Amino acid sequence: MFQEREPYSVDIEVEMPDGAFCKRFDFYSVDPESEYCIVLKTDTTELRLEQKRQEEKALELEYSKKELADAEDIIAEAGFGLWHIVLEDGKAPRMRGNAKMMKLLGISDETLTEEEVYDSWYTRILPEEIPSVQKSISEMLAGQFSENTYRWEHPERGMRYVRCGGTASSIGSQNLLRGYHHDVTEIVRDDMTQKEALSNALVAAEHANRAKTAFLNNMSHDIRTPMNAIVGFTALAASHIENREQVKDYLSKISVSSQHLLSLINDVLDMSRIESGKMTLEETKVHLPDMIHDLRTIIQANVSAKHLELFIDTLDVKSEDIITDKLRLNQVFLNILSNAIKFTPVGGTISFRVIEKPALSSGLTTFEFRIKDTGIGMSEEFQKTIFEAFTREKTSTVSGIQGTGLGMAITKSIVDMMGGTIYVNSVVGKGTEFVVDIPCKISSEVVKYEQIPELKGIRVLVVDDDTNTCLSVCNMLRDIGMRPNWTNYGKEAVVRTKEALDYGDQFGAFIVDWMMPDLNGIETVRRIRKVIGDSTPIIILTAYDWADVEEEAREAGVTAFCSKPIFMSELRNVLSKPFLHKEEVVEEAPKIDFSGKHILLAEDNEMNQMIAEAILTESGFTLDIASDGVEAVEMMRNAPSGTYDVILMDIQMPRMDGYEAAKRIRALEDKEKASVPIIAVTANAFEEDRKQALEAGMNSHLSKPYDIPKMLETLGEILHN
Repeated sequence: MFQEREPYSVDIEVEMPDGAFCKRFDFYSVDPESEYCIVLKTDTTELRLEQKRQEEKALELEYSKKELADAEDIIAEAGFGLWHIVLEDGKAPRMRGNAKMMKLLGISDETLTEEEVYDSWYTRILPEEIPSVQKSISEMLAGQFSENTYRWEHPERGMRYVRCGGTASSIGSQNLLRGYHHDVTEIVRDDMTQKEALSNALVAAEHANRAKTAFLNNMSHDIRTPMNAIVGFTALAASHIENREQVKDYLSKISVSSQHLLSLINDVLDMSRIESGKMTLEETKVHLPDMIHDLRTIIQANVSAKHLELFIDTLDVKSEDIITDKLRLNQVFLNILSNAIKFTPVGGTISFRVIEKPALSSGLTTFEFRIKDTGIGMSEEFQKTIFEAFTREKTSTVSGIQGTGLGMAITKSIVDMMGGTIYVNSVVGKGTEFVVDIPCKISSEVVKYEQIPELKGIRVLVVDDDTNTCLSVCNMLRDIGMRPNWTNYGKEAVVRTKEALDYGDQFGAFIVDWMMPDLNGIETVRRIRKVIGDSTPIIILTAYDWADVEEEAREAGVTAFCSKPIFMSELRNVLSKPFLHKEEVVEEAPKIDFSGKHILLAEDNEMNQMIAEAILTESGFTLDIASDGVEAVEMMRNAPSGTYDVILMDIQMPRMDGYEAAKRIRALEDKEKASVPIIAVTANAFEEDRKQALEAGMNSHLSKPYDIPKMLETLGEILHN
């Protein structure tokens, strides 16, 4: 027998004809000294392939684990947590998750069981959200992918919006749910903000559309109203041409209607320019007393027509010369005062108070303007929208009053541009008050008032039924160096005058209001004169035109008149004259004779040509007419030097506009022709239009429709210079 030895094995891959691999050869030695051995060949192909498959599977599993770990890192970086929930009959639900999931759940305790982790998640779902979460779980168990966004209470961060999605599978008696958890609070809130913004924008757009529709309806009515008056009264004037007084009355009504129509058009144009950002401010030096007095003059006729009481006073006003846009500031006040006049019944009261607030810095001051009326007032609801364009309160009282619904929107825009504020207080049936604060620069040319020795220590009695006016005037008198006292009643003023005379400390001057309830100013003066004689100056203070009563007042003993509201400069001036023995001299401006003056009018509209020709020829001018800019330039080029004294230039004309025509005339070789004054007379009536006219070489700018006194005044200034 052969002696068996330990085998020696060698794996060799040999490709056989049939494609198989014989891989293992086992060598058995029979005799150590023998050269022979037994070789057993084993076909290990399947064994080798299985081994190879196991090795590849192990590598693939390792790679999958790495991929899964990488994927979890990416998912975690994106803010997603991964979870598994096990639902098994008879047992509490269990939940586990990766590190990100635990962080999203606010769980830092690693000792919590899976049941406790589940409870920590589920019990923090807001009660009203639980039905939607249970619905999602049911959908997963039915084999569907389900995703849901719900509100969940984080233990530290409060209510959060979370989005969960997942699927389910069954393993025996267990249902395994797995999916993701993502905090989408910021996304949801951003989405809600955008939706709210879109909703607000939609509401605003719908409101704007409704407002503009209402505006067009209002404008249709409001424009037709003065147009009907113009057309109707024109027809009546033509049919009663022989009756001079009647025609004059009709023409007056046509003029009023025309001015109203112009104001409607100006409001629409102003609003359009504000919305397009083209409105600009033109700041210049303004003497506040002049502006307030001019304002009173403008509205006085309408105030008198409705028998309204108008009170204008000042309080603590020290800065009379300021830097502001006078035109726009006037527009603010006229818009508010016009409304006060329109909406205040006959016999009502309107007050306008100017208050200077303490300056916050050198060179700057703030004025508070209070305009109050006893009119119909407005509802709280309308007060919220009063400064919006195209809005008017819908009441039977207001519906019959003309207006565009643009005035207060324009007013608010101007105040905002000036850096000021405006607000309104109103009660239905009791009245309205607007309060406007405007910051202003103080003019560098500040007038410094020197003491007037003649006035120092003189005792003055102020008589006015308005206490605020008395206090304001007394403060100014103290600054002048005088000794003021005051009373609200004319009869008391007479008694005090007698008392002061008896005690040897008589009044050296009197300032008396014209309109007082118990005793009017003129009668008060008459009685005071009986006590003190004729030497002491007595000044009447009034908010009205005193022309009709001046003669009676002088006879009663009035020394001088002063307009309300009274300012320091005016008070000093009117008081100093009697004591300095200076006679008041009123010089009338000499009327300019236009005879022999030759005008070239560049105007393409025949109607405007006829109107201008009538105005100018009646004033003494000789007139030539050019129908457009080209013709105007040619007429200037061909006319002998010195032919024309001035040119009135329209802007919008065919072939060549007024700006280009002015530039061509300024470029003429003949220097005398090139220097002829040019005045723009145009419907382009805004501040930038005036600037553009000056930049084109024109000397001045007048707006259409023709303001005859202003036109003649401008022509006089230019020709005189």
